[in-house]
Amino acid sequence: MPRLPYYLVELSPWPIILAASSIFLAIGLINWFHFNNLYLLLLSIILIIICIIQWWRDIIREATIIGKHTLSVQQSLRIGIMLFIIREVCFFFSFFWRFFHRSLAPTPELGCSWPPIGIKTIDPIRIPLLNTTILLASGFTVTWRHHRLILGKRITAIKTILVTIILGAYFTFLQITEYINCRFTIADRVYGSTFFISTGFHGLHVIIGTLFLLINLIRIIKSHFSIRHHFRFEAAAWYWHFVDVVWICLYICIYWWGS
Repeated sequence: MPRLPYYLVELSPWPIILAASSIFLAIGLINWFHFNNLYLLLLSIILIIICIIQWWRDIIREATIIGKHTLSVQQSLRIGIMLFIIREVCFFFSFFWRFFHRSLAPTPELGCSWPPIGIKTIDPIRIPLLNTTILLASGFTVTWRHHRLILGKRITAIKTILVTIILGAYFTFLQITEYINCRFTIADRVYGSTFFISTGFHGLHVIIGTLFLLINLIRIIKSHFSIRHHFRFEAAAWYWHFVDVVWICLYICIYWWGS
């Protein structure tokens, strides 16, 4: 029987466990917001982390040890990551729609002005501008390390991806600092909820992208990638550029124009 260029994924418990953990995460967030109870939230986060580690372990084995990721499979994975990024674009588009719907025609409850009366906005020239510079620099380093890997410059690729990870972690640190020193909260009407939901979900994507890059760093050190076989590397770069573009839109619309 001839070997097919594709394969059917074997039965795995991780998708259903991860889906259940995500439901528990949502319920845990509700318990935290309303009852200040963190037990279910922490449990769900631990389960999600375990599922992600085990699921990535299985995928790495399929790609590097078993050799299941043929050219046809890699092409399917490219289409899959493209569709995933398009879904994320639609996800953030809903936040921008909410923002412009409220800001372009503020209601009397908001004082017929945007930002609403009584809201002390964040200065866009300070931490937000620094974070923009950091993400733009990280976009350059992630592109540079991709080209270094294509040219077979493994050591340079390791150094540049390490710089990208440091920049992503520094961005997260600055955003946490911004939240701590912010003069309004998520409970401050539509402005607070729009700001924290939009920037918070972007921050979550930065954390996920940083972890994605960290896994790639470990795999580069273990020589899992070659000049022609490094799709996971490309997927991480696409995802990181998507995070960069979303942040630029957030900075222009919410931090600069919205303030």
